[in-house]
Amino acid sequence: MDGRVHHEVLSTFARLGRPPSLDELARALAVPHGDAAAALRRLHDGHGLVLHPGSAEVWIAHPFSASPTAAWVAAADASAGAAAGPSAAGAGVRGWWAPCMWCASGVIALAAPDATIYARYGGEHEAALIEVRAGAATGASDEFVVHFAMPPRDAWHNVVHWCSTVLPFRRAEDVDPWCERHGLPRGAVVPWAQVLALGRAWYGRHLDEDWRKHTVAEAQAIFDAVGLTGEFWRLPVSDRPF
Repeated sequence: MDGRVHHEVLSTFARLGRPPSLDELARALAVPHGDAAAALRRLHDGHGLVLHPGSAEVWIAHPFSASPTAAWVAAADASAGAAAGPSAAGAGVRGWWAPCMWCASGVIALAAPDATIYARYGGEHEAALIEVRAGAATGASDEFVVHFAMPPRDAWHNVVHWCSTVLPFRRAEDVDPWCERHGLPRGAVVPWAQVLALGRAWYGRHLDEDWRKHTVAEAQAIFDAVGLTGEFWRLPVSDRPF
């Protein structure tokens, strides 16, 4: 049941750019309203998704967010419409809010291999326009980096804040002064191409009907496989899903 619910939530996000409401979810799965709500709460408790506080409505189902974020992933056809002008951009723009740049790479893997990410370097004033084609970085987009301020093992202490600090930077040397300005830790600086590889490996099966959370060992193997090694990427030994 929980896997079916997760699949329906992710599929709706990928198709419509938003999650299903609780009523829509129950109808789509032909299950009682209470059963759908209970499955959502189990997924929330197991870090399979995030519900709005005090609610059974979906807020975040990584790599998608139902709330506006600092990263907008526009499918390539939507990007072309935006470039053509406001009237073209308003007609059926297809895109998704991603909680962070890692999640943006997951949106690309699941829903938009040809896309433009609209973000801001360091979450500040300078716009970052990041082109991806066939799931790979293109042109100048291949040169920037992503800063992970805090190690992944700490993500679920406050996953919204954790994600909000996974940001693009034009160059690695911009990270240290940014950390000092904002009183945030300097973590790991990762090339964008490597983040795209992480997104493919981490999120590649998130739309499968038999989806389940990665175990800690599986998560660690993904980090290792894409070259993210060392203490920053080390996960604690646990028998719980990550």
